[in-house]
Amino acid sequence: MNERIPWPIWRVSLVIVFGAFVSMLDTSLVNVGLDSIRNALGATLDAVQWVASAYLIALAVSLPLCGWLGRKVGVGRLWLAAFGAFTVASGLCALAGDIGWLVVLRVLQGISAGLLVPAGQTILGQAVGPKRLGRVMSILGIAVSSGPAIGPAIGGLLLHSLSWHWLFLINLPVGVIGIALGLRYVPRGDRGAVSRLDWTGLVLVSAGLPLFVYGVTMIGEKVTLASVSVLMPLLAGLAGLLAFGFRAWRRAGPLVNLRLFQDRVYAAGSVATLFTGAAMFGAMLLFPLYFQLLRGADVITTGLSLFSLGIGTTLVMPISGWLTDRYGGGIVSLWGNGFTVLTTVPFAFLGADTAAVTLQILLFLRGIALALSAVPAGTAAYAAVRREDLPDATTTVNILQRVGGAVGGALVAVILAQALPEDAEHAFRTTFWWLTGASVVAVGSATWLWLAQRAARADRPIATVVPVAK
Repeated sequence: MNERIPWPIWRVSLVIVFGAFVSMLDTSLVNVGLDSIRNALGATLDAVQWVASAYLIALAVSLPLCGWLGRKVGVGRLWLAAFGAFTVASGLCALAGDIGWLVVLRVLQGISAGLLVPAGQTILGQAVGPKRLGRVMSILGIAVSSGPAIGPAIGGLLLHSLSWHWLFLINLPVGVIGIALGLRYVPRGDRGAVSRLDWTGLVLVSAGLPLFVYGVTMIGEKVTLASVSVLMPLLAGLAGLLAFGFRAWRRAGPLVNLRLFQDRVYAAGSVATLFTGAAMFGAMLLFPLYFQLLRGADVITTGLSLFSLGIGTTLVMPISGWLTDRYGGGIVSLWGNGFTVLTTVPFAFLGADTAAVTLQILLFLRGIALALSAVPAGTAAYAAVRREDLPDATTTVNILQRVGGAVGGALVAVILAQALPEDAEHAFRTTFWWLTGASVVAVGSATWLWLAQRAARADRPIATVVPVAK
């Protein structure tokens, strides 16, 4: 039976959701207002694209430092500081008078946002322990998965009657409420003894990760590996990540403890998160384009059309958490990814004239599949490590999810762009088949996680009753 979770822990979980939601919401909310920002600030199209790109790259930059900072100052204090910086940066973004300052402030906003999700996961993991982790992580998972999905709809509704400044001002009331509740309810965490900051490792990963993510993203825009603007950052980023990994594995006090991968359940859960993230973020890019390019929907209609996907995820995520605590993240993720395959295949056969009701049913079912596949794998990885190793575990898993998301998005963009000039309907069918293939790979990684958890349970010593001599 699942252990009962007391109300104070649920209360902390709900507070942590505030930070996770606004940080992930901003990955897509501002995108719909780029043209309005360009016109208002007199910027070029190339310059205004950095308002979106700078935020996503900054998200990746701050991740490697999260574990070290959490151990040094206490993970609760880190979360509060990051949420405060994010809120202040949001207000300053609304006051930016030119595109240069806006991009700089978006970097600050992205760096602070990158700390919120892993810090929040660490707080929850340390508060509840491994046997109850699935249920509280599912609450956080609702925010992480629904934020990017509903961002375009909220952005479109704001711009319909308000100026572009409200794309940033909307974060202020959420931030104030979240910080006020956090100061009262979020545990500050322990200040632990930490090794000196590995500056060389920090430079390697803080440069390598965003360069790699940027290079992969540019593949989707340029649709080629031959371009210097794609190949150079991709190779430089990969070299930086490999050098960091080699250094962290051999160093006594690394920035991030990669020796956690010696645990087979943690390794399998992390890899499953990587491939599940690729399939999930690839779909997040593809579905809005499906409605806009193939069915001719505007931004608001597209956002509203994707609400059924978010509803399916929101309704089933708590059930997913309960199942994870009861049966293990491996088997839940396996069934979830399998269901993702089944709910992706139909889109490869649907045309532009498919009934809206049919699409909404399929999207609702896919939302259920997303709830069963995304969170359980990461939860299994976190549950496999010791409490004191959670800051490193959440950092590494979030980095892998970010890399997987970039690769999945680039894959979808490249395939769709290559096929679009000929026939839009054929292009989307082809891309959905590739997305199905990515989901099949995720099934394979979830199978590895399931088998690793089974083997770990089999290896546990079984308590035996020794008869007492009379």
